[in-house]
Amino acid sequence: MTVTDFFALFVKFFFLLTPPFVISVFLAVAQNYSPQEKASLALRITVATLLVSTVLLLCGGYIFSVFGITINAFRIGTGAILFLTSVSLVRGEDSALKVKGSLHSIAVVPMAIPITVGPATVGALVVYGGEINGFVEWIASFCSIALAILCVGFLLWSSAYIEKAIGKNGLVVLSKLTGLILAALSSQMIFDGAKALLFTQN
Repeated sequence: MTVTDFFALFVKFFFLLTPPFVISVFLAVAQNYSPQEKASLALRITVATLLVSTVLLLCGGYIFSVFGITINAFRIGTGAILFLTSVSLVRGEDSALKVKGSLHSIAVVPMAIPITVGPATVGALVVYGGEINGFVEWIASFCSIALAILCVGFLLWSSAYIEKAIGKNGLVVLSKLTGLILAALSSQMIFDGAKALLFTQN
């Protein structure tokens, strides 16, 4: 993996994690928490997201072999789900959630799963995990994805400052821009999967 590939993977998964959307939900969920509790929640979400992503990246190849699913077929399905996610972001659907539970429990569900690591991110991790060849490439890929997750975690930790700087309207605009980028990624995933399937059949 080259430096360019490393950076491209980082950018791809950073947008897949949809930071503006996650920050909006985080602010809604943690609005009555103290600054210390918000920092603790942000840390727990980051750790939970990292653990879930690591498991999905490791098990990608095994999932395909067990269920007899090809990477290209899964890529098309993931692209379709990602497109639906991008549409909801562009349309600006309400992200406020009524979450009940302790600080520890909501960090994993629903904040880590399915808000941060949604269906599209799960699919992308499984697809990419199935394509990795060799231990060195896996380590480089893991570091790139982990860096994206840590950046999102930092944004959650500093979400109060971000909200003051750009306001809620600014977060809405960023969510829509993220949706447009995700729509392009989903189209590319569907196109690549369909093209590979057609060439394989021929």
